[in-house]
Amino acid sequence: MSSRIPLEVARVLRLGRPPEIWFKPALSVVAAVAPPNLTLVALDRLDLAMYTMAGSLCALYAHNRPYAARARTLAWVLLGMLGGLAAALLAASLTGNAVVLVTVGAVLAAVQKVLCDATRIGPPGNVILTFVSSAALFVPQTLAEIPGHLALGAAAGAWAWLVGMAPGLLRPHGPERRATAAALRAAAAYTESVREHTRAHAEHDHTDSANAATALAAARQALLGAGRATDARRALGRLLGRAEIALAAPADADPDLLRAWARDLRGTRPVPLVDDLTLLRGEPAPRDPLWARVRPLGRLAVRTALGCAFAGYASLALGVGRPYWALVTAASLYQASLTLTWGRGVQRVVGNLLGVLLFAALVPLAHTGGLALVLCCAALNFGAEALIGRNYWLGSVCVTPMALLITEFAGFQDPGRLIGERVLDTIVGALVGLLAALAVPDRARARVVRSGRGTPRTLAGAEHREVPHPDQRTQSDTTEGVRP
Repeated sequence: MSSRIPLEVARVLRLGRPPEIWFKPALSVVAAVAPPNLTLVALDRLDLAMYTMAGSLCALYAHNRPYAARARTLAWVLLGMLGGLAAALLAASLTGNAVVLVTVGAVLAAVQKVLCDATRIGPPGNVILTFVSSAALFVPQTLAEIPGHLALGAAAGAWAWLVGMAPGLLRPHGPERRATAAALRAAAAYTESVREHTRAHAEHDHTDSANAATALAAARQALLGAGRATDARRALGRLLGRAEIALAAPADADPDLLRAWARDLRGTRPVPLVDDLTLLRGEPAPRDPLWARVRPLGRLAVRTALGCAFAGYASLALGVGRPYWALVTAASLYQASLTLTWGRGVQRVVGNLLGVLLFAALVPLAHTGGLALVLCCAALNFGAEALIGRNYWLGSVCVTPMALLITEFAGFQDPGRLIGERVLDTIVGALVGLLAALAVPDRARARVVRSGRGTPRTLAGAEHREVPHPDQRTQSDTTEGVRP
């Protein structure tokens, strides 16, 4: 048992391959965050940057969704961000009682977690929303200031929306092309795997089949959610038909041809034209009403609320004046099974502890002035998005100092105290969050995760169901996206 734990920790911390478009969200968040903050530096009002950051961070979402769906998603994320910010600012203006504020933060975190899971908003999910609302709870506020602060968040959010939609002007079918190319590559890998196992007379590993079926279903979902049909989207649908055929009859498929089609989908070259041999035609599945998707998540809401609340209370008891990080740490842990939750806790603690060391190294530079502070935050934003696709802990190494520097927009603080509180909040939040996961298990949800595998023949028709687009996967499925 003792030798198994280090092996499990090593597995959890193992680095994966970077996502195909890792640079896009990294550049987008810098483009969304930097102009509002640089404007505030020029106006000598960097103390207002926390409110513009609330809107700017919406640029982290929906990078793999078709632009029609992305426009709606970003708008809903902005409304959710502003709603959480408004509730937090209202609470901060009405009371200074830290216990009450922690309780409000825990309730907000539970609501944000449930709504993000029910709507399958995708990475970074609820954690960015909880980070913003929890931090705002402990900022001195008056009722008269709230409308202006919300207006700043809305203006920065509108800019983030434009940043998120701007690539569509140059490559309007980019997300669908990437999803189709991924499906073609996965189908090619599956056909080669089947042939190798057939030649070796070995039992076929279902990992490639599950990956191919998931990629195909995600690509179908992307096309179905892309809006009106165009010639390019019809051509992409025909390519997906060839991928379906490859999954159904791998012995007759040509993996080299599948990969050649995938390469042709790069850039803005014309989509390869093939005959329409689609085996399965999907139609958008009717979505259940929101209340029907929220109802099964009751235990998740209770677990999140209890974990965040008791993490905040414990942090207060240990002398931390603004325990919002303990709430955020607890809220970030909860995945679809206890094993995944434990793994996220390990990643969170390792990334945060390394992150405070990076903060200690950067703080002398950041304290030279407001411009240096903003540029450091922008660089850390880029690093977090560029690295987090490799593993959650690696991105957290950049997220942690970024979040610490954001707290200094209103004025420089003692680095030693910030580091001590952050380490304490991280450990307390992780431990209490895991205890809440043990105390309020969700066995039904975990059974769904454990039984979620299948073969191409059983999954090839998955596009008839509501299948998450690659950017819609929950955090239990992916390590992508910034998580404060």
